[in-house]
Amino acid sequence: MFGSERSVVEEWLSEFKSLPETHIPSYAGSLHLKKSLVPALYRVIQDPNNELLEPVCHQLFELYRSSEDRLRRFTLQFLPELVWVYLRITASRDRQSNGCIEALLLGIYNLEIVDKDGNSRLLSFTIPSLSKPSIYHEPSSLGSMVLTEGALCQHDQIRVLYSGLHPQRETFTAQNRFEVLCFLMLCYNAAVVYMPLSSYQSVCRMSSRLCVCGFPRQQQKLWREPCNRVLLDPEFMVQMLTAVYHAIYNGEWEMGREALEDIVYRAQLELYSQPLLLGNAMKSSLPESAPDDPRGRKVLQVEVTPTVSRISISAITTASIRRHRWKREESPTLGLEEVWLAGRFCMSLSAFCIFVLVLVFIPTSDRSPCQYPSM
Repeated sequence: MFGSERSVVEEWLSEFKSLPETHIPSYAGSLHLKKSLVPALYRVIQDPNNELLEPVCHQLFELYRSSEDRLRRFTLQFLPELVWVYLRITASRDRQSNGCIEALLLGIYNLEIVDKDGNSRLLSFTIPSLSKPSIYHEPSSLGSMVLTEGALCQHDQIRVLYSGLHPQRETFTAQNRFEVLCFLMLCYNAAVVYMPLSSYQSVCRMSSRLCVCGFPRQQQKLWREPCNRVLLDPEFMVQMLTAVYHAIYNGEWEMGREALEDIVYRAQLELYSQPLLLGNAMKSSLPESAPDDPRGRKVLQVEVTPTVSRISISAITTASIRRHRWKREESPTLGLEEVWLAGRFCMSLSAFCIFVLVLVFIPTSDRSPCQYPSM
């Protein structure tokens, strides 16, 4: 680690400790302007023997437990690198140099599984409904109706629970390790759109190295640092694929595709069906060329349709159906006798018209005189 990087980290450590509570929002807004800070923190995290690692992990946890979302995202951007270093050291069975990183990961996990009131947090999503607007459609405004907008929004609303009721963890074990790491990667993917480009590079490096270290494919990489094989969980690999997929279309085309190939390679060796299915689906959907804009979303971008003029439609209710039935009952209806008489009248009218035409178009000389009987 260079002396300039060390001084940047030390200045950052001392600056936040002396910061009053009222200046935290402005500090969070100016943190991204320190361009040399993030690379210096990566250098500290990548060296488990660095003496600054423990105070850095402690301060990252202090930032994450604050109420400012921008400070929480600042800590969250280093999560892939922290996970990689933790799993690499765990595979080498050197737990003494892993304590501060382990404490930071457990601290973030224990903060995320509860809400502000300390209750267990349930993560769920709502199945889309046509009665609620989305980026794909706008529901037509209903005119005079009995149902309110709130009632329509709750109608047929189905919430699907995908994570929740996680217990507090005080230490990592072989049984709960990937349960904690999967949840942490889930939190990272929930905020992946706010992550900087350096974090996308980190998650691609983490995915590639975790999947190939200790296997023959590692010899094909520029990174050839000796490392034992790291046991991986299929659900954790699915979370890695989610992060890599976003990185592919947001500036890391080459690193993202390489990470995708490595994840599929490891899934084939382990015979993990979920990451294998998802990885092959991602490979099949990739375009032939990289996105035009290095930071653009060529495939993930959704074009919102222009707003159309809304048509006022009366809601179909029980009262409207009853009124419609009454109108039908009050309208005059023709019986069988009236229909028969109308038919006879039409036939008579047609015969009369034919008779008139004959009288008009046949000359008088051609008409036969009336024959009277002789007396």
